[in-house]
Amino acid sequence: MKKEKKTVIVGIAGGSGSGKTTFANRLAGVIGRDRVSLIHHDSYYRDRSGITPVERAKINYDHPAALETELLIRHLDLLRDSAEVEIPVYNFTTHCRESRTESVLPRPLILVEGILVLSDPLLASYFDLKIFIDLDRDLLLARRIGRDVSERGRTVEAALRQYTETTRPMLHEYVLPSRKNADFVVSGEKFLDDASFQVLGQGLKSLLEMENTRP
Repeated sequence: MKKEKKTVIVGIAGGSGSGKTTFANRLAGVIGRDRVSLIHHDSYYRDRSGITPVERAKINYDHPAALETELLIRHLDLLRDSAEVEIPVYNFTTHCRESRTESVLPRPLILVEGILVLSDPLLASYFDLKIFIDLDRDLLLARRIGRDVSERGRTVEAALRQYTETTRPMLHEYVLPSRKNADFVVSGEKFLDDASFQVLGQGLKSLLEMENTRP
């Protein structure tokens, strides 16, 4: 009987704007993009099309309840069973899911990034390796506002208000405490140099090979 290949899943957490997506993309480049699928926890924000825009604006989008993490977990189960999944496409301007979805293939390495991926015990239990991207709080604020204005159609005032009212409190309540759950912590300011990424990549390649040669 042919042995089933094991899927290795890596969780990458850190504050909003810490550089998680950049880190994940660089890591995928080292491993080989044909062997890696990347999932953003942000894709699983709950659809708010059933309420008014005014009501949507009052929601705390940095709280774990704003995300449909149970759907992400079901998708990880399917990916581990070698099934393709269709993940939601979330519109950050309207706070609604779009009608289309995006396909994610069951590749050998699955990278899951998001501010809260290490704070949920069940989700964190799926990760074979847990990484936390740490960054100075002032830089987090600057990056968050820059991204919200340039990519999500928000004003500086609105972005700053959200950071003050919800993002910063949730950072201290959920995100930063999850740092202790990481296998190792990486600086989001300096990141890793190319040589260090190569070492990390080789380590993950070895993990993939080891998991898939076990009887």
